[in-house]
Amino acid sequence: MASGSERVVVIGVDDSSHSYHALETALDLFFTPFKSNPQFKLVVIHARLTATSVIGFAGPGTVDIIPLVEQDLDKTAELVKKKCTEVCSAKSVEITSLEAIEGDPRNIMVEAAERHHASVLVLGSHGYGAVKRVFLGSVSDYLAHHAHCSVMIVKKPKAKHASNDKH
Repeated sequence: MASGSERVVVIGVDDSSHSYHALETALDLFFTPFKSNPQFKLVVIHARLTATSVIGFAGPGTVDIIPLVEQDLDKTAELVKKKCTEVCSAKSVEITSLEAIEGDPRNIMVEAAERHHASVLVLGSHGYGAVKRVFLGSVSDYLAHHAHCSVMIVKKPKAKHASNDKH
């Protein structure tokens, strides 16, 4: 937990609409109402997967593919950081720290929350069902059980069907 008046919000982002929605929601709740007197410091973390975790197999030719996958992951990390900067700028919120760290998102986010003495850890929910969570693992579920601070899991509202929008 952050000490004294130095409260910190750590937000985990990937390249999904769910994480950008969580970022915007956190900015609206913790920062926008207090523009003239910020109550929190903002830390944005992108957990960049490793090339080997993306490829998921080893065999002939894998060594040739890894540099291409690394390039793509680096490019994605830069795009995520750029988009986060744009979202925060649009809401006049200053980012204290914007980091892209390679590794398992679960471990990266727990370590970031501890390192930055987070008051709250914010991330989006991909909305996986129970079976998908078992096979893919749920970062938000892991963090809710292992982070040593409050965890806010932001669900993106489901899109309304056009037929329900008649007023």
